[in-house]
Amino acid sequence: MRKSSRLSAPLIVVSLYYALAVTTFYGIAYLFPDLEPYMPVGGIQALIDRGADTFQDIEILSSEVFYKTSASSLGIAIVAATALMVPISWVYFITTRDSEINRSFAQTMLLLPIIVAGIANIVQNSIPLAFSLAGIVAAVRFRFTLTDPAHTLYVFAAITIGLGAGIAAIGVSLLTSVAFVYATLLLWRLDYGRNLNSAFYSFLTGRDYENDDDQP
Repeated sequence: MRKSSRLSAPLIVVSLYYALAVTTFYGIAYLFPDLEPYMPVGGIQALIDRGADTFQDIEILSSEVFYKTSASSLGIAIVAATALMVPISWVYFITTRDSEINRSFAQTMLLLPIIVAGIANIVQNSIPLAFSLAGIVAAVRFRFTLTDPAHTLYVFAAITIGLGAGIAAIGVSLLTSVAFVYATLLLWRLDYGRNLNSAFYSFLTGRDYENDDDQP
């Protein structure tokens, strides 16, 4: 991560963004109650209600696979997932230690949850489709190399947010986005792991870092 500076400005902007996003979401649900069935909420409870002993047969009719799929609900879920990825992309801009922003990676972060949400919405009620998807992905060879190990965390965050939106569990996506953003900003501000010459780290690890350079 790039050397930290002021935390107050990004913290205020991100907090206002989340407050505005949540207020807008619940405001739309309140003003337009007819849209409530299409809101991406209640997915976790629906999975719990199915019970741990529920087992789906491999042979299943296509009409049974897609009976819960709705273009409207998926569209709202995609918008919500993309909105939750915006502050994560800001954190990438703030904390990246690269001399230039990787525009392709930044755009990928915003688009990845859209694809994942669509996939999750299709396969959530079908084991055969899930296995088919795994086979298709295994047949495709991806040659994208992440230049920074920290970028992997952004990819996983995008996948988690997309999955949460795709199974109508936008609350999980929201908590993931908030936790990731604030934790990343805090570590960036503290420069966590940068100063290993303090007495605390010497006590914690039992090593004298000030004399490490003198060791053979």
